[in-house]
Order: sequence, then structure tokens, then C-alpha cells
Amino acid sequence: MSVETDPGDFDSLVPALPCSRRQFIVSALGAGFALAVQPVAAQTLIRTDSAGLTAGEIKVPTADGEIPAYRAEPAGNGNWPVVLVVQEIFGVHDYIQDVCRRLAKLGYLAIAPELYARQGDPRQYADVQELLGKLVSKVPDAQVMTDLDACVAWAKARGGNVDRLGITGFCWGGRITWLYAAHNLQLKAGVAWYGRLVGQPGELTPTNPLDLAGKLHAPVLGLYGAADQSIPLASVEQMHKALAAATNPASKASTIRVYEQAPHAFHADYRPSYRKEAAEDGWRRLQAWFTQHGV
Repeated sequence: MSVETDPGDFDSLVPALPCSRRQFIVSALGAGFALAVQPVAAQTLIRTDSAGLTAGEIKVPTADGEIPAYRAEPAGNGNWPVVLVVQEIFGVHDYIQDVCRRLAKLGYLAIAPELYARQGDPRQYADVQELLGKLVSKVPDAQVMTDLDACVAWAKARGGNVDRLGITGFCWGGRITWLYAAHNLQLKAGVAWYGRLVGQPGELTPTNPLDLAGKLHAPVLGLYGAADQSIPLASVEQMHKALAAATNPASKASTIRVYEQAPHAFHADYRPSYRKEAAEDGWRRLQAWFTQHGV
């Protein structure tokens, strides 16, 4: 896999400092899937080729070094709209990279940064609870927001159209999608797939999406499953009511779609949780949502 670091003028966008392996535990993306999600359901796995695309690993400068990321975009010089793709708890594995290629086939420059690069490698954990406790819980929301900003700066420096900026994320990344919609004034739209909406605030994760329901800068489409055992429908209804009661335009324009009998991770085609009908409908809605809101 080739690694690309574009030489653009990042100093005015994201100050780059030398990085060390102590600071950045993950310096490159890997192939395959995290141990915690084995075995992979190969019979439903969707594989999108890279024909007609420029795709592969890149390095994104941040304030304290570089993070690896996967990028896919149509081949050739184009002022492509930009979509940030935010990982599940399992990192930027094959499924997330494939989502980037799916978006690139639609004409987007899609970037999925490895947002755990400083804290550890999610591929090495065989147990989900251990992964959550020892790695995911150590990742600060503030760090994630600035790393996503760094990806926007990278895209802008190489000619991406960040005036048409979108974000989508899955599971852990679904929660981040809501947070980023309240963080970046430049964002046009977000699509959050089954992201947690409420929870116990902590030092590193001080805010829940529900707390920000009335403070969104861009409208968000939330896609949830009625049979999701990790995200109670009551919290989804809370969010729905909070959005409806909001006074700012982006929040009022946001909406939530709930799929009956769909479990958590119903879009994850490499897992037994995959539900083809809900996943395909959600993907159609994502495309329509981005088009509607100028991404």
C-alpha cells in the first residue's frame, strides 16, 4: 500500500510538529479486520474496487505529528466535495476503507483517519470489552475534533472542495458525527449511523449528542435500529424530541430514521448484524441527504 503525504502549505492550517513512536503508536493502516470482530461474514461482505479511483493510505499532519488515514477519490484533477468517514470502535479496517471507495465512486473525496493513532491499535484486541476499556475510553473528544479538522485542512490543501463538506460515521463514529456537526461551522451535513446519544459524561468525553441537539451547525440524519440492544429507543426518542424543540435551523432540519427489527451495526456487511434492506435504504438516504444539503 502506497503512502502519500502531500507537500501543501499546512503551517497556516494545522501546525505540524515532529512525531515520535511514543506519541503515535499506530503509524500505518493495516489490512483485514480487528480480532474482536472475527470471524467475518464473508457471504455478505461488499467489496468495492478502486477502478477509476485514486485510493490508499495517506499521512495527515496534525498539531503533534501525523496520523495515518485512508483516502479515496475519483482519479484525475477534480474539485471533489469532501466527506469525512469516521470509524467504528474497530478502527480504519477493510469495511471503513470500502465505504470510502463507495463514496469516491459517487464523486466524493472521502477520508477516514485512524483516530486512535496516539492511544493504540484496535486490531490487536480480541475482546470488545477490553478494546473499549483499554483503548476507546482513552480517546479524548477534543483530540478527535482537531484530527478531523486536520483532515479538512489536508483536503483543502490538495484541492478538495471543503465548501461542500460532509461527515458520516458508524457506531462510535456515529456519536462523533453528531459532535462534529456542533463543532465545525463549515460543515454542510452529517449522517450518523447508530451512534450513542446519551451516556455518563467523563473528563475525556464531557458532552453527549443529546446535550448538543439545539446547537448543530449542520443538519444531521440519524439512522438507528429498533432492535439495537446498545442504544435504547428511549434515547433515540429523546433526541428526536430535542431536535424538534430546537430553534436553530440546522437542528430543526435534522431528522432520525428508525428501522424496525434492525440491530446495532446493521450497515456493517462483514458482520452477522448486517441487514441488507435497512443498509441499502440508509445508503440511499445518505446520498439524498448530502445532495439536499449541498455536499
